[in-house]
Amino acid sequence: MGLSVVREKPERWRQRAARLGEQMAEEYLRLHGFDVVDRNVRSGRGEIDLIAREGGSIVFVEVKLRSGTDTAAPLAAVNWKKREDVARAATRWLQTHRLTDRPIRFDVVGITLGAGGGPFHVEHIRNAFPGGGRHFF
Repeated sequence: MGLSVVREKPERWRQRAARLGEQMAEEYLRLHGFDVVDRNVRSGRGEIDLIAREGGSIVFVEVKLRSGTDTAAPLAAVNWKKREDVARAATRWLQTHRLTDRPIRFDVVGITLGAGGGPFHVEHIRNAFPGGGRHFF
């Protein structure tokens, strides 16, 4: 029996990899006391990967998955445009759920997969970019 190779379009692979990263980040956050209340929230141009509660705060989480060969820090992948889009989507989510009185923050969870199937590394950056505290709208 020969080994068959499944070829996937790069964008399909990226979507599957992103979902895997989000599942890993969600489990990490749960293990650290967060209550994940929503995921993959789209609003306009923005998408929020995970929305969680920690204590009385609402935490909007951007997840970045990297391979072992990618040396870029997770926060570096969240440029000003992405931050702006996430902040707008967060505002809409808060308004829709009538939670505009809650303190909020924006976190980034970076997951780096080990080369050759080795161990992975999780980096959680709290208050990764402005917009947290009480509110920005």
